[in-house]
Amino acid sequence: MRAQATLETPGVPEGTDSRDRGAAPVRPRPRAGVLLAVFLACWLVPVAANAVHTPWLLPPLILLGTAGLLRSGRSLLDRLALALALLAGLTCAAGLIFTVWRWGLHPVPVTGLTLTVLALASVLSRRAPRLPRPRWSDLVSLTAAAVAAGYLATPYLRADGFDQRLNLAMIGEDNSRHPALFDAIGRLGGYLFVDPEASRGHIFSGLIHYPQGWHLLTALLDGFQAPGEPPSGPALMNHYLFWSLATFAMLVLTLIWAAHHLAGPLHPLRRMVLIVAVTALALGTELPRLFVAGYPSETFGLSLTAILVALVARPLRRLREQLLLIGALLIGIGFSYYLFLLPAGAMTLCWLIADRRRLRLRPRTVALVAVPTAVLAPLTAVIGVVVAGQGEALAAPGGVPPAATFLTVLGFGALVVAAVLARTNLGDPTWRRYLVVLAVTLLFCAGMAAANLVNGTQPAYYVGKTAHLLIVVFITGTAALARLVPVPAQSPDPEPRRRPTTAALPAVASAVLVTFAVLAGTGMVSLTGGYFHRNGSNTTWAGSWAHHDREAVSRTAFVTAVAAQAYPAIPGTVTLVVDQKGTQSYRESIFLSAIQSTSGQTESGIYFPTFQEPARTAQILRRVPRPLRLLVADRSAQQAIDEILGADPSLRSGLTVVPLQATMTR
Repeated sequence: MRAQATLETPGVPEGTDSRDRGAAPVRPRPRAGVLLAVFLACWLVPVAANAVHTPWLLPPLILLGTAGLLRSGRSLLDRLALALALLAGLTCAAGLIFTVWRWGLHPVPVTGLTLTVLALASVLSRRAPRLPRPRWSDLVSLTAAAVAAGYLATPYLRADGFDQRLNLAMIGEDNSRHPALFDAIGRLGGYLFVDPEASRGHIFSGLIHYPQGWHLLTALLDGFQAPGEPPSGPALMNHYLFWSLATFAMLVLTLIWAAHHLAGPLHPLRRMVLIVAVTALALGTELPRLFVAGYPSETFGLSLTAILVALVARPLRRLREQLLLIGALLIGIGFSYYLFLLPAGAMTLCWLIADRRRLRLRPRTVALVAVPTAVLAPLTAVIGVVVAGQGEALAAPGGVPPAATFLTVLGFGALVVAAVLARTNLGDPTWRRYLVVLAVTLLFCAGMAAANLVNGTQPAYYVGKTAHLLIVVFITGTAALARLVPVPAQSPDPEPRRRPTTAALPAVASAVLVTFAVLAGTGMVSLTGGYFHRNGSNTTWAGSWAHHDREAVSRTAFVTAVAAQAYPAIPGTVTLVVDQKGTQSYRESIFLSAIQSTSGQTESGIYFPTFQEPARTAQILRRVPRPLRLLVADRSAQQAIDEILGADPSLRSGLTVVPLQATMTR
């Protein structure tokens, strides 16, 4: 008996989601008394949870309630992934309401409003919340995402103190800006770009118009832990790092879900191989750098884009839910990382054209979703480009040279495309649509590189971001490879000659071999860095990070930790660090201001182009408003300050100079 190549039913253009054919008929609307009790409970539940100090139970309740009202998806993970995507996008839009109403991000009114909307949706659709039974693959997928996140969390979990954790965070400079945004939005209760003038004293002005969807979502969720008590000091950095790690776990989980959605019904053997492959690729490629370098907004945007890729290639059978999810995803991408909005919009346009006949049957639904999506999805992009001039940043230099990334992607991509073009897969309309999605992504990458070249700069920072999107699209495409893994053939003989276990051995052996090849190729179980190894080293991004020497605390991290713990912020006083080198002073001051929630006050002493000392210190003394406190971390810096003040005694007014004795001899 031989293993067969394909066991599953071929996919259909409308997707793989069941219509619940055995479901009960539509329920009648409940009576007025029942409705009143339900809507009253929508507000009493969050009030009670807040009163007994358990508001952290409310987000899971909202997620389960949303998943229960959806009908697309066969498994519990399907429902939860779709509900998470829907809530993420709609919450980004609802953040505009939270910003202008009087309660900000407080969990009681936010939950009350959300539960009321869910109850109203249940009444209008005549749907009672109902969830599918969990499957073994749901638990394995969740475990895989947790293992990936736990692996990346290893250095932080092994760190002994705040200085070691801070040293790890300071590997990525953006780990100073994102916590400042996360903190400011949590304290002010909404988007900063809605009222720029009121926000200027709380955040560096260059971040006021930065896409803030991820920051609002995490600040909102963080508020459910301790309402009205935003974290401060070292706790602020700890909370930010937790949400960054959770966002990477979300990326891994959405990649696993997207790959399964593209594959359609799978034999358990193929499903297990696919889960292992996607998890290994998420860790073995450059994607862990998103967490290490501090790119949580991009990570969140990639998660939403991965779900959109899956829904465009294999749309849901329920058109209303498909439209609602596509609209929510576009809004979430636009609010969190609008660089990906252009390819996401192009993918959506391809789907609209391909499914135009189905869409003509629901003109009102299409209009109801299309109009708010067209207004909200590009909102932050328009504000950022027109008001803040962020379009110039597309030509920004720096970052990891993308050439090596594209070379590694090239081989991986060729393997995926070859699997898609195999006869077994190409007959499925899903994979023809996937090729269109892939073509859109490739054109976007090439267009970004061409734009850089036209502007006279070498493709660098944002071209690397497009490479991350390409990696995500290719990882979802590994479903085509999984569908080619041999599985045990079903015997037509009622009395087979061999036992089922013996007959399955060749297929199981093939699956084990493929799994080992994937793990070795990604560097997860190899003495080498695998195919996606870092440039100039023999290890992956994840491996290099997980084995980082936590005890080798850099000088900048040590100075910043000492300053943060020994000298808390003084209201109304600008606090800056001065060290031996200007680059050290810059990084120490920017991280200290993030930890102390003073990035709005310290802007004039941090963001200017002079890095040579003592010229930088002289600039600080002349341009920063008083009162000013300088934390001096080096003897040569102290001497430079004394010389500057000796030459111009007028600069002493409103100035306090504090030597950091613990850092002078380091």
